[in-house]
Amino acid sequence: MPRLAFDAQITFVPTTDLTTCAHFYETIMVLPMILDQETCRIYQVTEQSYLGFCQSDDPLPWDDRVILTLVSDDVDGWYARLNTQGVTTDGPPRENRQYRIYHFFARDANGYRLEFQRFLDTFPPESAPFPPDEETPPGSTA
Repeated sequence: MPRLAFDAQITFVPTTDLTTCAHFYETIMVLPMILDQETCRIYQVTEQSYLGFCQSDDPLPWDDRVILTLVSDDVDGWYARLNTQGVTTDGPPRENRQYRIYHFFARDANGYRLEFQRFLDTFPPESAPFPPDEETPPGSTA
């Protein structure tokens, strides 16, 4: 079976206070926010790994609290591979217009929620180099 590649990895977790969460990761952790989707913010941790925090006002079941997102140009290939191997998915890949992604979900052997996705826009945005300049405070243009 041929190897299918991944371009990046994002771990998404819920938060009940996105503003306070953003302050912590932008100001204290000094992680660059690379994508603001209004209800979700994605921060760069390493060149190809990211943390995403999404507003969630309602408690989520334990197995939906963490989403391990694998970014790949070949979402359809991953869907075909998982189906061939008998992995349960939530249906075929589809476009999510709110977040500008093409994706589907599956469960791993531990019950963790996996998301296979392709961004419909350039990801990461080409606006900031990584790692960021440590001398420049977050939000500063200097």
